[in-house]
Amino acid sequence: MSDRCRLVALTGLLAMAGAARAQSLATLYDAAHAYDATYLSARALYDSTPYRIEQTEALLRPSAGATASAGRTHVNASYLPNTNYGNWTSAATVNGRQPLFNPGNVAAVKQAERSLDSAAADLDTAEQDLILRLAQAYFDVLSAEDTLRTTRANKTAIAEQLASAKRNFEVGTATITDTREAQARYDLATAQEIAAENDLHTKRIALDQLVGRQNVRPFGLTTPVALPAIDPANADDWVHLAETQHPAIRRAVVALDVARLEVDKARAARYPTVDAVGSVASSRGPLGGIVGSALGTTSSASVGVQLNMTLYSGGAISNRISETEVLAQRAQDDLDAARRSVTQATRQAYYTLASGIAQVKALEAAEASSQLALEATQLGYRVGVRVNIDVLNAQTQLYQTQRDLARARYDVLVGSLRLRQAAGRVTAQDVASIDRLLQEQP
Repeated sequence: MSDRCRLVALTGLLAMAGAARAQSLATLYDAAHAYDATYLSARALYDSTPYRIEQTEALLRPSAGATASAGRTHVNASYLPNTNYGNWTSAATVNGRQPLFNPGNVAAVKQAERSLDSAAADLDTAEQDLILRLAQAYFDVLSAEDTLRTTRANKTAIAEQLASAKRNFEVGTATITDTREAQARYDLATAQEIAAENDLHTKRIALDQLVGRQNVRPFGLTTPVALPAIDPANADDWVHLAETQHPAIRRAVVALDVARLEVDKARAARYPTVDAVGSVASSRGPLGGIVGSALGTTSSASVGVQLNMTLYSGGAISNRISETEVLAQRAQDDLDAARRSVTQATRQAYYTLASGIAQVKALEAAEASSQLALEATQLGYRVGVRVNIDVLNAQTQLYQTQRDLARARYDVLVGSLRLRQAAGRVTAQDVASIDRLLQEQP
């Protein structure tokens, strides 16, 4: 094998090894941050905002323009002798303007500057949405893996119970009913295993698509599992944080400011505008404008102050003012609605998370009880005081409880991020905090 072939083979093996390695939530967050098209679109929109501000600020800066022309004038009077003659003419003008007083343009510049805050709020929304989508996809994969693991464990336990029922039937200590019950449960477990495998494939595809990688394997929760407590522990504290930090409220505040500035712009139409103007012109052509005369050059320059004011607009200005005032009130109403919506969502997220934490504790107790119940039922079956269906039911209950417990733990972690998102506080540090609860599984 040539050196080039060996290098290609080694590269392929390294790539396969890298694809098979488990990856942390923080690592996948960095990958999604650079790959997710929805976030990158919001980032591009934010990056374009300073250029739009610069365009608006140009309204307050000097401007200049130039015009130039050239032509030829020819005269041929057939009724007069010696009148076949012509001249070339040319002219150039440079005009300049510097706004001195224009309240409408000042308001437009302030609106553009406030748009940067709105774009920042939109970017924060996209950032937080990316974190939630990633966390949901990440823990969906872990949950699907746990579901498949418990389904297979349940299937294995049922297979053992089926074999036991067959042996007991053969020796005459059990009826055919036990065998058929165990066989039915085994067939159902097989169907559940197939469904769990398909669900896991689907969840992995979704996570791969989000981060732009193939065959991603997430870290699992460390054992023993220690879920974080809610901090701060009071719902009102979270509501207060939401009212000051949530991007939706910040965006609504900006919209209200922009609407009020629009009122100022509409009122500014009643005021005069003052500009400093100047021009420089030069032309070359026949002296005195008489075609056929000698050519000469004429130069001129002017500087001054120009005032413009609308005297009557048919009612357009007053109606525009009334319209913007109503729209400003609408923006105020939108801000009130945003605050109420954020408050409601924050409280719901808080109580959902608190309920999830309580559910985890209850399921942990249920898991321990189900394990003891299964052991007692198996013992009773061996001594003949319990039937086969009792063992199958106890096994199913245990594995369902383990599955539900794992799902509840993941829901708590995602719920903690949802609470922070409801309060407008999800950051990369929150991803790192959850990442410390994860470890690569053997």
